[in-house]
Amino acid sequence: MKVSSILRPCIRPRLGNSSYIPHLQHQTRKMRLPYIADPPPTATPEEAEIVQRIQTRRHPRPLQPLDLTLLHSPPVADGWNSFLGAVRTKTTIPQDLREIAISRVAVVNRAWYEWAHHAPLAEQGGVSKEGMNAIKTEQPLVLGETQKPAELTDKQWAVTCYTDEMTRNVQVRDETFAKMREIFSDKEVVEITATVACYNCVSRFLVALDVGERNGTGPDAAH
Repeated sequence: MKVSSILRPCIRPRLGNSSYIPHLQHQTRKMRLPYIADPPPTATPEEAEIVQRIQTRRHPRPLQPLDLTLLHSPPVADGWNSFLGAVRTKTTIPQDLREIAISRVAVVNRAWYEWAHHAPLAEQGGVSKEGMNAIKTEQPLVLGETQKPAELTDKQWAVTCYTDEMTRNVQVRDETFAKMREIFSDKEVVEITATVACYNCVSRFLVALDVGERNGTGPDAAH
């Protein structure tokens, strides 16, 4: 990879295969910071290695708007890439539960760019469209108080409500946590909790900077 002397921002990322981010094709807003050019220019061999690691994790997809925002600070982008890679690909929780957690974080925090990426993955993992409609509601969901949708399993519903409580309140009620301990192993509880915490970090970054430029829309416009 060619190493240049400066990091030069640009207004738009090169989207590559636009089928992976179709919601960017009808933008009317602009992200609050300029995106880094794609391919990203680098100032040192270390920065070039960081870019390569991120490209490797994204392959065969192109770099995403999130990457091209984080790369304003290559060390931050590198740590982010390592953490997100572990949460996304190295845990034991199944795809439906992982993507339900991420999608529910997106709804509560109104991070519609995040929803647009992860709601389809939840459906690929086996969650029905009717189940995703239940997850999409912006009303608080409380385990044992909100009626469980018939379209979601007990495990899917527990993860949905646990995610809602963690995201809205930070603290989780004893009743909710007792249910999580009842139906999941300690390892699974840690991995689900880490996923929710991780994607709260992601969503707050996305919303604050309006990465992907979808935060003034909603789940139907973004999905």
